[in-house]
Amino acid sequence: MSETTSRVLQLLGLLQSRRVWSGEELAERLGVTTRSVRRDVDRLRELGYPVHASTGHGGGYQLGAGAALPPLLLDPDEAVAMAVCLRVAAGGSVAGVGESALRALSKLDQVMPARLRSQVAAVHDATVTLGAATATPVEPEVLMTLARACRDHEHVTAGYVDIRGTATERRLEPYQLVTTGRRWYLMCFDRDRDDWRSLRLDRMSEVRAVGTTFVPRDTPDAASYVRRAITSSPYPYVAKVRYFAPHDVVAQTFSAASADIEPDGPDACLVTVGADDPERMIPWLAMPGCDFEVLEPPEVVDAVKVVADRIGRAVRP
Repeated sequence: MSETTSRVLQLLGLLQSRRVWSGEELAERLGVTTRSVRRDVDRLRELGYPVHASTGHGGGYQLGAGAALPPLLLDPDEAVAMAVCLRVAAGGSVAGVGESALRALSKLDQVMPARLRSQVAAVHDATVTLGAATATPVEPEVLMTLARACRDHEHVTAGYVDIRGTATERRLEPYQLVTTGRRWYLMCFDRDRDDWRSLRLDRMSEVRAVGTTFVPRDTPDAASYVRRAITSSPYPYVAKVRYFAPHDVVAQTFSAASADIEPDGPDACLVTVGADDPERMIPWLAMPGCDFEVLEPPEVVDAVKVVADRIGRAVRP
């Protein structure tokens, strides 16, 4: 690599690390004259990097967003995907990388065209995070279509296959995307059923924004609504259990996608969780390793007695 090429790359790194640099500051950092700085800035512009120059007090060189994405070895879809992932990581969902993700995101966002930046913002603004990164794949086009529809309050049509395998056509008012540790969900108002729904994105097909808009309704809290929908609504038995341990202790066993946990004073919490079989639920309820009390329903209370007696017989001589 020639000395000039190396210096140009070093200049690009400096421009990405701070909002504004004076010509004198850049010349000092690069060990060249201000005239050389001007030539190197021209080279960056030829490569597609929009370097703006201003004079007067507080003026200098600034890297801005251009009409096209500068050479980053990323196509537009890759740039959007990277920015979305960086926003999630910068939010602290990936331990130890938040600060680095935020720095990388600031550099990428600084040079992204407005069109791509708006797509990233659409996903971010329309998403509530309940857990870690998703494990069930979702088509990027489905995600982007729903994100834009949430942002613009646009009607959507889609095919949907429910938990029983029944296929239906849905006319929806989309409000919020919610991620859990495994899947993406859409909180929406189903126009045909005249009620709120939580739909899994991986069960949706032929998602299409129809071009008409709706007046937003008073909405339930998206995170709470989806959490209840996936932890209790699908199950015939929904247990409410008081644990005699702080919320943070119990939360180490139950994820946000598997149970609804709320504090009940400083040293206790209430957990709401659903299951198909009361007796099979009991060993799972005992996993936090602290005292607990099943409050309801009667079927689960009776199941505790049955399972406790069965375990007691297992240790008798």
